[in-house]
Amino acid sequence: MFCTQCGANNPDTAAVCAQCGRGLQPGALATTPSQPTGVVLPPGTTVQNYLVFAILTTVFCCLPAGIPAIIYAAQVNSKLQAGDLAGAQLASKNAKMWCLIALGVGLACTAMWVMLTMLGVLGSLSRH
Repeated sequence: MFCTQCGANNPDTAAVCAQCGRGLQPGALATTPSQPTGVVLPPGTTVQNYLVFAILTTVFCCLPAGIPAIIYAAQVNSKLQAGDLAGAQLASKNAKMWCLIALGVGLACTAMWVMLTMLGVLGSLSRH
């Protein structure tokens, strides 16, 4: 007999599901699920995909480091829909890491550009 809540296969004489503990109703139709329903996340559990952060850091900070961030961010929702919670969490972690790398490189390049501009201005002032 299959549990209607979790889909676990139980003996026909079982009164409760061995996996989730839900009471099994005698005489219920024993059917196998035709498709996996995916992973059921506990209430309040989400996996952030960082897609907006990835796009913004790609456009404004660092294109080469932003591309992997977008790729990993796009994988999060598809892995969740496939039932791969661990893969979605790993893709989210990698997306965040590449976003922070792109942000750091962008800020470092901006700081270097400002310093070089200031040195140029100070150098031209000292000649006059």
